Amino acid sequence: MTPHLAPVEVPDLGLLPRVQELCDLSDPYACGPAEDELFAAAMAEINAWHTERSPFFRKLHESTTQDGTFRSPLVHANFFKRHEILSIPRDDVHLHLTSSGTTGQKSQMFFDQWTIRSAQRMVARIFERNGWITPDQQVNYLLYSYEPARDLKLGTAFTDNYLCDFAPARQVDYALRNTGNGHEFDPFGCIAALRRFEQDDAPVRILGFPAFLWFTLERMRALRLPPLRLPGGSLIVLGGGWKGHADQRIGKDELYARVSEQLGVPSERIRDTFGSVEHCVPYIECDHHRLHVPVWSRVFIRSTRTLRPLPYGEAGYLHLVSPYITSVPAQSVVMGDLATLYPGEECGCELNTPWFTVHGRAGVSRNKSCAVAAAELMKGMS
Repeated sequence: MTPHLAPVEVPDLGLLPRVQELCDLSDPYACGPAEDELFAAAMAEINAWHTERSPFFRKLHESTTQDGTFRSPLVHANFFKRHEILSIPRDDVHLHLTSSGTTGQKSQMFFDQWTIRSAQRMVARIFERNGWITPDQQVNYLLYSYEPARDLKLGTAFTDNYLCDFAPARQVDYALRNTGNGHEFDPFGCIAALRRFEQDDAPVRILGFPAFLWFTLERMRALRLPPLRLPGGSLIVLGGGWKGHADQRIGKDELYARVSEQLGVPSERIRDTFGSVEHCVPYIECDHHRLHVPVWSRVFIRSTRTLRPLPYGEAGYLHLVSPYITSVPAQSVVMGDLATLYPGEECGCELNTPWFTVHGRAGVSRNKSCAVAAAELMKGMS
Protein backbone atom coordinates (compact mmCIF):
# COMPACT_ATOMS: atom_id res chain seq x y z
CA MET A 1 0.00 0.00 0.00
CA THR A 2 1.25 3.49 -0.85
CA PRO A 3 1.68 5.55 2.34
CA HIS A 4 -0.80 8.07 0.95
CA LEU A 5 -3.58 5.48 1.30
CA ALA A 6 -2.79 4.93 4.99
CA PRO A 7 -5.44 5.90 7.56
CA VAL A 8 -5.49 9.47 8.81
CA GLU A 9 -7.64 10.81 11.65
CA VAL A 10 -9.55 14.09 11.97
CA PRO A 11 -8.31 16.50 14.67
CA ASP A 12 -11.27 15.67 16.94
CA LEU A 13 -13.15 12.45 16.23
CA GLY A 14 -15.81 13.35 18.78
CA LEU A 15 -16.73 16.53 16.87
CA LEU A 16 -16.11 15.34 13.31
CA PRO A 17 -17.18 11.68 13.07
CA ARG A 18 -19.12 12.13 9.82
CA VAL A 19 -16.25 14.07 8.24
CA GLN A 20 -14.02 11.13 9.11
CA GLU A 21 -16.53 8.67 7.68
CA LEU A 22 -16.95 10.62 4.44
CA CYS A 23 -13.23 11.02 3.83
CA ASP A 24 -12.68 7.33 4.60
CA LEU A 25 -14.88 6.29 1.66
CA SER A 26 -12.61 4.34 -0.66
CA ASP A 27 -14.68 4.47 -3.87
CA PRO A 28 -13.95 7.92 -5.35
CA TYR A 29 -17.19 8.02 -7.33
CA ALA A 30 -19.71 6.35 -5.05
CA CYS A 31 -23.07 8.09 -5.26
CA GLY A 32 -26.57 7.65 -3.93
CA PRO A 33 -28.89 8.68 -1.07
CA ALA A 34 -26.59 7.27 1.62
CA GLU A 35 -23.60 9.24 0.33
CA ASP A 36 -25.72 12.41 0.04
CA GLU A 37 -26.94 12.06 3.63
CA LEU A 38 -23.42 11.47 4.88
CA PHE A 39 -22.12 14.49 2.96
CA ALA A 40 -24.80 16.78 4.43
CA ALA A 41 -24.01 15.57 7.96
CA ALA A 42 -20.28 16.12 7.41
CA MET A 43 -20.94 19.65 6.15
CA ALA A 44 -22.98 20.42 9.27
CA GLU A 45 -20.05 19.26 11.40
CA ILE A 46 -17.44 21.29 9.55
CA ASN A 47 -19.62 24.43 9.59
CA ALA A 48 -19.93 24.08 13.38
CA TRP A 49 -16.16 23.49 13.60
CA HIS A 50 -15.27 26.72 11.78
CA THR A 51 -18.03 28.72 13.49
CA GLU A 52 -16.46 27.84 16.84
CA ARG A 53 -12.85 28.50 15.79
CA SER A 54 -12.92 31.33 13.25
CA PRO A 55 -14.34 34.73 14.26
CA PHE A 56 -14.47 35.64 10.56
CA PHE A 57 -16.54 32.61 9.63
CA ARG A 58 -18.78 32.96 12.69
CA LYS A 59 -19.72 36.54 11.72
CA LEU A 60 -20.18 35.54 8.10
CA HIS A 61 -22.33 32.57 9.02
CA GLU A 62 -24.50 34.66 11.35
CA SER A 63 -24.94 37.54 8.91
CA THR A 64 -25.47 35.63 5.67
CA THR A 65 -28.84 34.39 4.45
CA GLN A 66 -28.40 30.72 3.60
CA ASP A 67 -29.75 29.40 0.30
CA GLY A 68 -29.96 25.76 1.32
CA THR A 69 -26.55 24.68 0.02
CA PHE A 70 -25.54 22.80 3.17
CA ARG A 71 -26.16 26.04 5.14
CA SER A 72 -22.64 27.23 4.38
CA PRO A 73 -22.00 30.84 3.30
CA LEU A 74 -20.01 31.42 0.13
CA VAL A 75 -16.42 32.62 0.30
CA HIS A 76 -14.78 33.78 -2.92
CA ALA A 77 -11.34 32.35 -3.63
CA ASN A 78 -9.99 35.89 -4.05
CA PHE A 79 -10.67 36.49 -0.36
CA PHE A 80 -7.71 34.30 0.47
CA LYS A 81 -5.47 36.50 -1.64
CA ARG A 82 -5.93 39.35 0.81
CA HIS A 83 -6.52 37.66 4.17
CA GLU A 84 -4.90 34.95 6.26
CA ILE A 85 -7.76 33.20 8.04
CA LEU A 86 -7.16 30.12 10.18
CA SER A 87 -9.35 27.86 12.27
CA ILE A 88 -6.36 26.26 13.99
CA PRO A 89 -3.47 27.58 16.09
CA ARG A 90 -0.41 28.61 14.10
CA ASP A 91 1.53 25.88 15.85
CA ASP A 92 -0.73 23.29 14.20
CA VAL A 93 0.07 24.47 10.66
CA HIS A 94 1.71 21.52 8.93
CA LEU A 95 2.06 23.09 5.46
CA HIS A 96 1.81 26.59 3.97
CA LEU A 97 1.18 26.90 0.22
CA THR A 98 0.50 29.81 -2.11
CA SER A 99 -1.47 29.93 -5.33
CA SER A 100 0.55 32.31 -7.48
CA GLY A 101 3.99 32.41 -8.99
CA THR A 102 6.52 35.18 -9.31
CA THR A 103 3.94 37.96 -9.73
CA GLY A 104 0.43 38.78 -8.63
CA GLN A 105 -1.45 38.46 -5.37
CA LYS A 106 -1.14 35.11 -3.65
CA SER A 107 -3.71 33.03 -1.85
CA GLN A 108 -2.21 32.07 1.48
CA MET A 109 -3.49 28.64 2.44
CA PHE A 110 -2.56 26.80 5.60
CA PHE A 111 -3.01 23.09 6.21
CA ASP A 112 -2.99 21.00 9.32
CA GLN A 113 -1.83 17.43 8.96
CA TRP A 114 -5.36 16.05 8.59
CA THR A 115 -6.34 18.44 5.79
CA ILE A 116 -3.36 17.93 3.53
CA ARG A 117 -3.14 14.19 4.14
CA SER A 118 -6.85 13.66 3.50
CA ALA A 119 -6.55 15.58 0.22
CA GLN A 120 -3.52 13.50 -0.76
CA ARG A 121 -5.44 10.35 0.06
CA MET A 122 -8.23 11.47 -2.29
CA VAL A 123 -5.70 11.75 -5.11
CA ALA A 124 -4.30 8.35 -4.21
CA ARG A 125 -7.78 6.79 -4.26
CA ILE A 126 -8.38 8.07 -7.80
CA PHE A 127 -4.92 6.98 -8.97
CA GLU A 128 -5.52 3.58 -7.42
CA ARG A 129 -8.87 3.23 -9.18
CA ASN A 130 -7.22 4.02 -12.50
CA GLY A 131 -4.33 1.60 -11.93
CA TRP A 132 -1.76 4.39 -11.85
CA ILE A 133 -0.05 3.38 -8.60
CA THR A 134 2.85 1.18 -9.71
CA PRO A 135 5.36 0.75 -6.85
CA ASP A 136 7.19 -2.01 -8.73
CA GLN A 137 7.57 -0.09 -12.00
CA GLN A 138 10.10 2.72 -12.30
CA VAL A 139 9.16 5.62 -14.56
CA ASN A 140 10.90 8.65 -16.06
CA TYR A 141 9.30 11.98 -15.16
CA LEU A 142 9.07 15.19 -17.16
CA LEU A 143 7.46 17.79 -14.92
CA TYR A 144 6.01 20.84 -16.63
CA SER A 145 6.29 22.77 -13.39
CA TYR A 146 8.83 24.49 -11.19
CA GLU A 147 12.16 22.90 -10.36
CA PRO A 148 12.50 22.87 -6.55
CA ALA A 149 14.03 25.94 -5.01
CA ARG A 150 14.46 27.09 -1.45
CA ASP A 151 11.32 28.77 -0.07
CA LEU A 152 9.24 27.69 -3.08
CA LYS A 153 5.71 27.22 -1.70
CA LEU A 154 3.63 27.05 -4.87
CA GLY A 155 0.73 24.64 -4.73
CA THR A 156 1.33 23.38 -8.27
CA ALA A 157 4.96 22.54 -7.57
CA PHE A 158 3.94 20.71 -4.40
CA THR A 159 1.26 18.74 -6.24
CA ASP A 160 3.42 17.70 -9.17
CA ASN A 161 6.20 16.50 -6.91
CA TYR A 162 3.66 14.65 -4.77
CA LEU A 163 2.32 12.84 -7.85
CA CYS A 164 5.79 11.38 -8.32
CA ASP A 165 5.18 9.26 -5.22
CA PHE A 166 2.89 6.85 -7.06
CA ALA A 167 5.67 5.32 -9.16
CA PRO A 168 9.38 5.26 -8.32
CA ALA A 169 11.49 7.70 -10.31
CA ARG A 170 14.31 6.61 -12.56
CA GLN A 171 14.96 10.15 -13.81
CA VAL A 172 13.23 13.49 -13.21
CA ASP A 173 13.47 16.50 -15.51
CA TYR A 174 11.78 19.90 -15.06
CA ALA A 175 10.46 22.31 -17.68
CA LEU A 176 10.80 25.37 -15.47
CA ARG A 177 14.43 25.40 -14.46
CA ASN A 178 15.67 27.08 -11.31
CA THR A 179 18.15 29.76 -12.37
CA GLY A 180 19.04 30.88 -8.87
CA ASN A 181 17.08 34.05 -9.57
CA GLY A 182 13.70 32.65 -10.49
CA HIS A 183 12.66 30.07 -13.07
CA GLU A 184 12.94 29.88 -16.87
CA PHE A 185 11.12 27.64 -19.30
CA ASP A 186 13.57 25.30 -21.06
CA PRO A 187 11.95 23.90 -24.24
CA PHE A 188 15.19 22.41 -25.55
CA GLY A 189 15.75 20.62 -22.26
CA CYS A 190 12.23 19.18 -22.50
CA ILE A 191 12.86 17.91 -26.02
CA ALA A 192 16.19 16.41 -25.01
CA ALA A 193 14.55 14.64 -22.05
CA LEU A 194 11.77 13.21 -24.23
CA ARG A 195 14.25 11.92 -26.82
CA ARG A 196 16.36 10.37 -24.06
CA PHE A 197 13.31 8.77 -22.44
CA GLU A 198 12.22 7.28 -25.76
CA GLN A 199 15.39 5.18 -25.76
CA ASP A 200 14.73 3.85 -22.23
CA ASP A 201 12.45 0.93 -21.42
CA ALA A 202 10.72 2.71 -18.51
CA PRO A 203 7.31 4.36 -19.01
CA VAL A 204 7.23 8.16 -18.99
CA ARG A 205 5.00 10.30 -16.82
CA ILE A 206 4.44 13.89 -17.91
CA LEU A 207 2.82 16.13 -15.30
CA GLY A 208 1.96 19.82 -15.17
CA PHE A 209 0.85 22.78 -17.27
CA PRO A 210 -0.64 21.85 -20.67
CA ALA A 211 0.56 25.08 -22.27
CA PHE A 212 4.20 24.08 -21.74
CA LEU A 213 3.58 20.68 -23.27
CA TRP A 214 1.95 22.31 -26.29
CA PHE A 215 4.86 24.72 -26.78
CA THR A 216 7.25 21.79 -26.61
CA LEU A 217 5.30 19.99 -29.35
CA GLU A 218 5.26 23.16 -31.44
CA ARG A 219 9.03 23.56 -31.03
CA MET A 220 9.55 19.94 -32.08
CA ARG A 221 7.49 20.57 -35.20
CA ALA A 222 9.32 23.81 -35.97
CA LEU A 223 12.61 21.91 -35.74
CA ARG A 224 11.19 19.21 -38.05
CA LEU A 225 11.91 16.52 -35.51
CA PRO A 226 10.36 13.13 -36.24
CA PRO A 227 7.60 11.84 -33.92
CA LEU A 228 8.68 10.02 -30.80
CA ARG A 229 7.27 6.80 -29.43
CA LEU A 230 7.41 6.86 -25.67
CA PRO A 231 7.41 3.43 -23.99
CA GLY A 232 4.15 1.60 -23.33
CA GLY A 233 2.43 2.48 -20.10
CA SER A 234 3.38 6.16 -20.32
CA LEU A 235 0.92 8.56 -18.70
CA ILE A 236 0.22 12.28 -19.03
CA VAL A 237 -1.63 14.11 -16.24
CA LEU A 238 -2.09 17.81 -16.93
CA GLY A 239 -3.24 20.69 -14.75
CA GLY A 240 -3.07 24.45 -14.47
CA GLY A 241 -4.88 25.53 -17.61
CA TRP A 242 -3.90 28.09 -20.24
CA LYS A 243 -4.33 31.27 -18.21
CA GLY A 244 -2.34 34.12 -19.68
CA HIS A 245 -2.18 32.50 -23.14
CA ALA A 246 -5.85 32.29 -24.07
CA ASP A 247 -5.07 33.63 -27.55
CA GLN A 248 -2.90 30.55 -28.21
CA ARG A 249 -5.04 28.02 -26.41
CA ILE A 250 -6.16 25.00 -28.41
CA GLY A 251 -8.93 22.55 -27.70
CA LYS A 252 -8.31 19.39 -25.72
CA ASP A 253 -9.08 17.19 -28.71
CA GLU A 254 -6.38 18.89 -30.78
CA LEU A 255 -3.87 18.81 -27.93
CA TYR A 256 -4.48 15.14 -27.21
CA ALA A 257 -4.28 14.28 -30.90
CA ARG A 258 -0.93 16.07 -31.20
CA VAL A 259 0.40 14.32 -28.09
CA SER A 260 -0.59 10.96 -29.55
CA GLU A 261 0.91 11.87 -32.93
CA GLN A 262 4.20 13.29 -31.67
CA LEU A 263 4.79 11.28 -28.48
CA GLY A 264 2.90 8.06 -29.18
CA VAL A 265 0.75 8.23 -26.00
CA PRO A 266 -2.85 7.08 -26.58
CA SER A 267 -5.73 9.43 -25.74
CA GLU A 268 -6.97 7.34 -22.80
CA ARG A 269 -3.58 7.79 -21.12
CA ILE A 270 -3.84 11.60 -21.32
CA ARG A 271 -5.90 13.20 -18.55
CA ASP A 272 -6.52 16.80 -17.59
CA THR A 273 -7.27 17.82 -14.01
CA PHE A 274 -8.76 20.71 -12.10
CA GLY A 275 -7.86 21.87 -8.63
CA SER A 276 -6.69 24.85 -6.64
CA VAL A 277 -4.79 25.63 -3.48
CA GLU A 278 -8.04 26.99 -2.01
CA HIS A 279 -9.84 23.69 -2.68
CA CYS A 280 -7.54 20.69 -2.84
CA VAL A 281 -10.12 18.05 -3.72
CA PRO A 282 -8.89 16.46 -6.99
CA TYR A 283 -10.98 16.54 -10.16
CA ILE A 284 -9.40 14.18 -12.69
CA GLU A 285 -10.76 13.33 -16.12
CA CYS A 286 -12.35 9.96 -16.82
CA ASP A 287 -11.35 8.06 -19.96
CA HIS A 288 -13.98 10.12 -21.84
CA HIS A 289 -12.13 13.26 -20.68
CA ARG A 290 -14.85 14.58 -18.34
CA LEU A 291 -14.11 16.10 -14.92
CA HIS A 292 -16.37 14.04 -12.66
CA VAL A 293 -17.18 15.14 -9.10
CA PRO A 294 -15.75 12.74 -6.50
CA VAL A 295 -17.73 11.52 -3.52
CA TRP A 296 -15.91 13.88 -1.13
CA SER A 297 -17.21 17.07 -2.76
CA ARG A 298 -20.20 18.70 -4.43
CA VAL A 299 -20.13 21.17 -7.32
CA PHE A 300 -22.60 23.93 -8.11
CA ILE A 301 -22.77 26.59 -10.78
CA ARG A 302 -23.65 30.11 -9.66
CA SER A 303 -25.21 32.94 -11.65
CA THR A 304 -22.67 35.64 -12.45
CA ARG A 305 -25.39 38.20 -11.75
CA THR A 306 -27.19 36.92 -8.64
CA LEU A 307 -25.00 34.03 -7.38
CA ARG A 308 -28.11 31.86 -7.28
CA PRO A 309 -27.59 28.18 -8.21
CA LEU A 310 -28.07 27.40 -11.90
CA PRO A 311 -29.42 24.17 -13.43
CA TYR A 312 -27.44 21.66 -15.46
CA GLY A 313 -26.22 22.98 -18.78
CA GLU A 314 -25.94 26.68 -17.85
CA ALA A 315 -22.64 28.53 -17.44
CA GLY A 316 -21.70 30.48 -14.33
CA TYR A 317 -19.21 30.72 -11.50
CA LEU A 318 -17.78 27.41 -10.31
CA HIS A 319 -18.75 26.73 -6.67
CA LEU A 320 -16.88 23.95 -4.88
CA VAL A 321 -18.01 22.44 -1.57
CA SER A 322 -16.25 19.90 0.66
CA PRO A 323 -16.06 19.33 4.44
CA TYR A 324 -12.53 17.88 4.35
CA ILE A 325 -10.75 21.11 5.39
CA THR A 326 -10.37 21.84 9.11
CA SER A 327 -7.52 24.36 8.95
CA VAL A 328 -9.20 27.21 7.03
CA PRO A 329 -12.91 28.01 6.51
CA ALA A 330 -12.70 27.16 2.80
CA GLN A 331 -15.34 24.46 2.78
CA SER A 332 -17.56 26.43 0.37
CA VAL A 333 -15.52 28.38 -2.19
CA VAL A 334 -16.66 30.28 -5.26
CA MET A 335 -13.91 30.27 -7.86
CA GLY A 336 -13.16 32.89 -10.47
CA ASP A 337 -13.68 30.26 -13.17
CA LEU A 338 -16.71 29.98 -15.41
CA ALA A 339 -18.00 26.44 -15.78
CA THR A 340 -20.99 24.31 -16.73
CA LEU A 341 -22.24 21.24 -14.85
CA TYR A 342 -23.81 18.17 -16.46
CA PRO A 343 -25.51 15.04 -15.11
CA GLY A 344 -23.36 11.93 -14.94
CA GLU A 345 -25.32 9.98 -17.53
CA GLU A 346 -24.47 12.54 -20.23
CA CYS A 347 -20.82 11.46 -20.18
CA GLY A 348 -21.20 7.87 -21.31
CA CYS A 349 -18.40 6.47 -19.15
CA GLU A 350 -18.89 4.10 -16.23
CA LEU A 351 -19.00 6.88 -13.63
CA ASN A 352 -22.37 8.19 -12.48
CA THR A 353 -21.43 11.40 -10.67
CA PRO A 354 -21.98 14.82 -12.31
CA TRP A 355 -19.18 16.32 -14.35
CA PHE A 356 -18.23 19.85 -15.35
CA THR A 357 -16.45 21.77 -18.06
CA VAL A 358 -14.30 24.80 -17.22
CA HIS A 359 -14.55 27.66 -19.72
CA GLY A 360 -11.85 29.87 -18.26
CA ARG A 361 -11.47 32.81 -15.92
CA ALA A 362 -14.30 35.31 -15.59
CA GLY A 363 -13.41 38.90 -16.44
CA VAL A 364 -10.00 40.55 -16.34
CA SER A 365 -8.11 40.93 -13.10
CA ARG A 366 -4.69 41.86 -11.84
CA ASN A 367 -4.76 38.70 -9.76
CA LYS A 368 -2.64 36.03 -11.37
CA SER A 369 -2.60 32.33 -10.68
CA CYS A 370 0.56 30.26 -10.79
CA ALA A 371 -0.35 29.29 -14.35
CA VAL A 372 -0.33 32.97 -15.32
CA ALA A 373 3.06 33.56 -13.75
CA ALA A 374 4.41 30.44 -15.36
CA ALA A 375 3.03 31.49 -18.73
CA GLU A 376 4.93 34.76 -18.47
CA LEU A 377 8.13 32.75 -18.49
CA MET A 378 7.23 31.52 -21.98
CA LYS A 379 7.23 34.97 -23.56
CA GLY A 380 9.51 34.95 -26.55
CA MET A 381 9.94 31.17 -26.46
CA SER A 382 7.06 30.13 -28.68
